[in-house]
Parts: sequence; C-alpha cells; structure tokens
Amino acid sequence: MAAMRAERPLLAILIRLAAAIALTIMFTLVKLVEAHDVSLVESIFYRQALALPLVLGWLWAGPGLASVRTKRLGAHGWRTLIGLTGMALNFSTYLLLPLAEATVILFTTPIFATILSALILKEKVGRHRWSAVVVGFVGVALVVDPRNAALPPLGVAVGLTAALVVAGVSITLRQIGRTESATTTVFWFTVMGTAALALAMPVAARVHDVPTFGLLLALGITGALAQLGLTASLRLAPVSVVLPIDYSNLIWAALIGWLVFGTVPGPTLWAGAPLIIGSGLYIVYREHRLKRRATSAAGPADIAEVEGEDEVDGGDEVEGGDGPETGAEPAPR
Repeated sequence: MAAMRAERPLLAILIRLAAAIALTIMFTLVKLVEAHDVSLVESIFYRQALALPLVLGWLWAGPGLASVRTKRLGAHGWRTLIGLTGMALNFSTYLLLPLAEATVILFTTPIFATILSALILKEKVGRHRWSAVVVGFVGVALVVDPRNAALPPLGVAVGLTAALVVAGVSITLRQIGRTESATTTVFWFTVMGTAALALAMPVAARVHDVPTFGLLLALGITGALAQLGLTASLRLAPVSVVLPIDYSNLIWAALIGWLVFGTVPGPTLWAGAPLIIGSGLYIVYREHRLKRRATSAAGPADIAEVEGEDEVDGGDEVEGGDGPETGAEPAPR
C-alpha cells in the first residue's frame, strides 16, 4: 500500500494543493456570508450537510455502507462533539481576524498536538520536538503584536483555542483509529454532525435571498471537496510528502484577503509565520522519522530511542489530522 502511494507523489501534491485552495475559498465564503446575515450555525450546517452526498457517493463507489459498521457509537459521538466545536471555533477565527492572520494562528495546531500527545497519550517527546514547540510560540508572539490593531485580542484567543481543540481532535482520532478506519470516522462525523446541526436549524436558520443561498451552496461544496481532496492525497503519497503543501494556505489567504477584503498582512506576520511553519514542519519530520525507525527497528531499544533524542511509545503514533496536522482523516475545518 505504501509503495502504491509513493508511486504518484506529483498527483498527490496537486490534489493537496487544490484542496488547500478550496479550504481558503471556503473560509472566504464564511466571511462573505456573515455580511449577508448568515449565522454561524447555518454556515457549519451547510458545510456538513453538503458533504454528506459526497461521502455517501464515495462509499457507494468504494467499500460500501457495510464498511462503516461500528460498535463504538459513543466514541464517534464524542469525536463529533469536539469536531463540531473545533469547526465552530475555526469559522469564528476567520470571522474575527483577517484571512492571513487567522491562517497563521491556526498553523499552531501541530504545536498543541505535540503538547497534548505528551500530556494525554503519555508519548515521550524529546528535546527536538520541545525545542520546535518553543520556537513555534516565539513565532506566535511575533504575529500577535499588541500594537497591531487588526488583531483583536478576542480573535487571537479564539484562534489559539481553535488550534488547541483541533489538536484534541487529532489525539481523539489517534485513539479511535486503533479500531476504526478513516472511512468509518469520516462517515459517522458527517452523519452525526449533520443530524445535530439540523436540530438547531429551526432556531438558527434565517430567510435569505437566492444569491446568499448560492454562497452557502458554494461554501458547502468547497468544504466537501477540500475534505475529500485532503483524504485522497494521503492515499497517493505519504503524509511527509503532501503535508508541507498545506502551508501554501498562507499564500492564498494573503492573496484573497487583499483581492476581496483589501487587507494586507503586516511585517510582524511575515516575521512570525516562518517560525510557526518551520516548527510544524520539523515536528512532522521528527514524528515520521521516528515512526520509520520504529517500523524498521530490530528490537525495543531501537524503537525507544533514535540517536539519543526523541522517543516513541511503542511506535503507536497514528496520524490524525488535516492541514498542518499529521493525519489519515482530516480534522474539522
């Protein structure tokens, strides 16, 4: 399987790039529909509901509905709860901040995931990854310059909370992934999330004109296509090959922010962004290097230690995220 994926890295990169652009367009639409009096619940509902036909079509064309049978509905319910919370916080971050700044702050997700993996999963994190965490937060301090009026403290707080919650989703996916496939978790998250949001729609839904519903339709479609693209890219190439493409989101966010909203990122963003991006990439590099070493090691001593540096807990690291997180199933966007 791994060999088959490695045979088509260029296609995987192109799909991942298209997915990154689709995500940026989706978040742009989130900001645009708010100006048309669309509530946050409505935006998330259309994002989820319009993904459902694509997920069902994917199952019909592939493994079939029988493949998503599960005995862990409670675990999927918990994943749905924190997944929807993460999605709501993600959307709110983009509503409160300019596109580029919101994108950079959400790049801190792998930094928080490293911290949570040590605290919750009890994974051993060596000095290399802890150093990357520190560098990442230095980058955050540069981006979140209190003198920058374009970054309200509430927006920054919501963005960092969103990154923390999405990191929590990736930790949950690691745990669920020990018994459930990515297809199963995607299916139940989409179905449960849509059903939960449908219950809130009678209260949250508002009357809109045809152009606004067109924007909502585009929001749902771009979100669904991005989700499928992120997943498809992982079937064609290793995470370490496709994941760096996610950081191109900053380019598209800066460009669309300038073209659509007339916002131009300040110098502090360009000073801090390389540190945050470099931190995330180095964390992913270390995790996959250790995973490869653990897989090919001849004994427990080799699995536990790599050149006297970071350690892994029995090689249990399971990818689970999207964008700047490592993962077999994209986390909520």
